[in-house]
Amino acid sequence: MIGTRHNSIGIKQVIPYEWMRKTASLVLAGLSSKEIRQELHAALILDGKQVQSGERSAWTRTFLVNNLMAIWSPPHSELLSFRDVACDLLHNYPEQAVAIHWAMISASYPFWFNTARQTGRLLNLQTQVTQAQIVNRLKEQYGDRQTVSRYGRFVVRSLVDWGALKDVQINEKLTTGCYEKARPLVVADYDVAALLFHAALLATPEGKAPLSVLLGSPAFFPFHLPALRGENLLGRAACLKIVRYGLDDELLTITA
Repeated sequence: MIGTRHNSIGIKQVIPYEWMRKTASLVLAGLSSKEIRQELHAALILDGKQVQSGERSAWTRTFLVNNLMAIWSPPHSELLSFRDVACDLLHNYPEQAVAIHWAMISASYPFWFNTARQTGRLLNLQTQVTQAQIVNRLKEQYGDRQTVSRYGRFVVRSLVDWGALKDVQINEKLTTGCYEKARPLVVADYDVAALLFHAALLATPEGKAPLSVLLGSPAFFPFHLPALRGENLLGRAACLKIVRYGLDDELLTITA
């Protein structure tokens, strides 16, 4: 399971949630990858809020489009069937879109998943978390590299844009680089929960984890997941398998 996805940081720009939705809508409309890329560039050029003027604007736009394309059209070869399931779920459960997009970006960029996990761990210990604390945790995992700091900040600001984190306000003023947890989004459907768990396994080199660990994973801090057992997941994802061990423990694995 160890491959370029797990070794790469990859996210070179803030990934706004509205552009995830835009890209997915183009995929659902049946456009080709070339057409989707052209549509995204054209839309971003018109949207002055997301880019800056001049040459830097072109680089910013290109980084964002490249990230969006790598998630949706086409994703990494081992994520094609996963992407197709996500598209079906977006069609059937549009009210669960944030969780579905979260699964897609976590599977495509394990760095996103690991940034969320480190953020969730900190939020389990304290009510507020700083950007510096999150980045320091990432450096412990990925090494003390400049790219870890820069790209980690991009993910943290993306988490704010997605509504997972919110800026802390002190005396009615926003505090830069300090965040608190937003109200969790309820994931009510087992199919969507299964997609999130599948994404977690795809973001993990081993491709397996105890179901109890997944249910309590700090990487899912923006969500309130349903209480479930392995039988609730059977048949919901063809490449997931439940292995029972011990008295009541269940291991979720990827079979293909």
